[in-house]
Amino acid sequence: MRLIQFEDFQGQRCVGVIEGDKLLIVNQAGSTRTLALAAIGNGRNLIEEVQARGCTPATESYTQLLDAARVLPPLDHEDPAHCLISGTGLTHLGSASTRDKMHQQKIDDQTALTDTARMFQWGIEGGRPGPGSVGAQPEWFYKGDGSIVVRPNQPFQSPQFAEDAGEEPELTGLYVIGEDGTPYRLGFALGNEFSDHVMERRSYLYLAHSKLRNCSYGPELRVGELPRHLAGTSRIWRDGQVLWEKEFLSGEDNMCHSLDNLEYHHFKYRQFLRAGDVHVHFFGTATLSVADNVKTQPGDRFEISMAEFGAPLCNAIDVADAAFSIGEVKAL
Repeated sequence: MRLIQFEDFQGQRCVGVIEGDKLLIVNQAGSTRTLALAAIGNGRNLIEEVQARGCTPATESYTQLLDAARVLPPLDHEDPAHCLISGTGLTHLGSASTRDKMHQQKIDDQTALTDTARMFQWGIEGGRPGPGSVGAQPEWFYKGDGSIVVRPNQPFQSPQFAEDAGEEPELTGLYVIGEDGTPYRLGFALGNEFSDHVMERRSYLYLAHSKLRNCSYGPELRVGELPRHLAGTSRIWRDGQVLWEKEFLSGEDNMCHSLDNLEYHHFKYRQFLRAGDVHVHFFGTATLSVADNVKTQPGDRFEISMAEFGAPLCNAIDVADAAFSIGEVKAL
C-alpha cells in the first residue's frame, strides 16, 4: 500500500491511498500521524486501520494534485518542533569512495580521508550483526526539525551563505513514537537530503553545518517491508534538459549496515522516544553529482525516482532571502 497526505480544494488535510493515478481518500483521517496513532491504539497495523475506516474515491486525480503542489510530505507533525529529521552516512557500499572523491581536492586533509575509511570499514565488519545483536555505530547527523521540510514539487530555499546546493538521493524511514515510548516504523519514502557538499569538502568537521539545509521526502509512503535490492535514478534538469543522471542503489543488499542496526543506533537515545513525536531518518547514499564535479545553480530541478515508490520526488533550487545578519543578536 502507498499513502500520501494532501490538501483538498478547501485546503483541508486528507490521507489518500494511491492506486496508479487513482486516488482514494481514507475516511476520517486528517493526517498520517493520527491515523498511525489510532492504529497503535486499536492494536492494528497501518493497512488494517485503513481497511477498517474504508476509503472514498476522490474527484481529482493524483496527477492533478502533484501538478498543483497540493501533495504534502507523507508524514509530518502539526507542531514542526516535534518532527525530528536525522540521518546516517557511510551506510551504502561505495559510499566511502564517493566521500573520498569529494575530498580529493583537499588532499592535504588526510584526517578526513582516514576517518571516512575507518568508519566505513567498521560498518563493513560490524554493521550487519546477527538477529538480536548490536553492530557498529554508523555516522549520524542532525538535519533539523519539521520546519526545514519542503513538500514535493516545491523548491528548496538555499541560504545566501551556502557554497553548494547538492542533492542526496536516499531512502527515508518514517516513524511515530507510541504512547508507551515505542518507535513504530510506518514505512519508507524516497528522500532528497539536500546538502552543502562544498562546505563539507573543506573539512569533515563542517559536516554538521553542511546538513542544516532544507530536505524533501515522498511524495508516497510505502507501507510494509523494504525490498532487499532497489535501483533508482537521480537526475538534475536544467533548462528543460537532463544535466546529469545516474543510477543509485539501496536496500540491504547494497548496504553495509542492516536497517535494524541503523534504527537501534538512532532510537537507543531516550530523548528520541517522546510519545507522539515523528522521526524522519535518511538512510544514506553512495551517489552524488558533486562527486562528478557537477555545480548546480538556481532554477535547476532534482528528480529522484524508483519504480517501487510510485511518483518521483521533484524539487527545484531557489535562493532564500537573507534572514539574519551579523550583529543582530541583542543582549538583555
